[in-house]
Amino acid sequence: MTQNGQNTALRNDWSLEEIEAIYNKPVLELIVEAANVHKQYQATGEVQVCTLLSVKTGGCSEDCAYCPQAARYHTGVDVHKLMSQEQVMTAAQRAKEGGSTRFCMGAAWREVRDNRDFDKVLDMVKGVNDLGLEVCCTLGMVNEYQAEKLKEAGLYAYNHNLDTSEDNYASIITTRTYDDRLNTIDNVRKAGISVCSGGIIGLGETDQDRIGMLHTLSTMEQHPESVPVNALVPVKGTPLENQPLVSVWEMVRMIATARILMPKSMVRLSAGRERMSVTEQALCFLAGANSIFTGEKLLTTPNPDFDADKAMFDLLGLNPRKSFKEEAQPVVG
Repeated sequence: MTQNGQNTALRNDWSLEEIEAIYNKPVLELIVEAANVHKQYQATGEVQVCTLLSVKTGGCSEDCAYCPQAARYHTGVDVHKLMSQEQVMTAAQRAKEGGSTRFCMGAAWREVRDNRDFDKVLDMVKGVNDLGLEVCCTLGMVNEYQAEKLKEAGLYAYNHNLDTSEDNYASIITTRTYDDRLNTIDNVRKAGISVCSGGIIGLGETDQDRIGMLHTLSTMEQHPESVPVNALVPVKGTPLENQPLVSVWEMVRMIATARILMPKSMVRLSAGRERMSVTEQALCFLAGANSIFTGEKLLTTPNPDFDADKAMFDLLGLNPRKSFKEEAQPVVG
């Protein structure tokens, strides 16, 4: 991947065959290659610390087979209306004091609607931006106008995961199409908002599906600035409740391949981290992960808390990435 110590050129023309060859390398060789690419493009030992808050929980009309917030599944998740501005600001301040530099707000909506709830979310975005945190939202599908309104409110990033490959997508969700997801990403990009998009492994997909998803992400005209790699956390009551857990080596293989394909992106070790040891997480960081979610929950699933992650950072010699390191803080309005 390198010649004479020079950075590999960023590419958006990866072929499926090239990605498959990288993905299937012996795992130790793959880790070394990814670590070398990471060192060229990223600050060694620097990890972005993010917190994710569910500002509106449950009651979603979608049928995502992995999601405990879908109204059609009986998962024990209580439906909660949109949180108040005060509740969100309290959580954001706590996240900042815990060391987070990015604060993401998630709402269990299929799509954003132009109503009072959206106006409230815009106020939340403004408030969190005023705290000096990078503000991210994941609210379902958005059109161009809504993306522009979020940008004007100070939104820094928008998360909209592909979840899986286009070929496997219909087996996971039928209430929206793959093109719907890509259109939302396009609308976010047009508004000048940073794109956060990755997927989930452990859904019953094949290695070819994982390669296909990475191909879609890495051949976008501009790579997503953040690429979350999630391991399925099976939830009782969902169609995927009996799926076997993925191994750390599967996570490492996905993270390393993503790092090689998208060298400048933040690769986030996301859902599933709660059951990983510090040693296993260290392997993921070595393979190119440089972003995590911290705090007690990821929407509705367990996650390591601030104190546990601080202890891990101290042990591994990791340093939190500063907010707005490469771009200016959004100006509201």
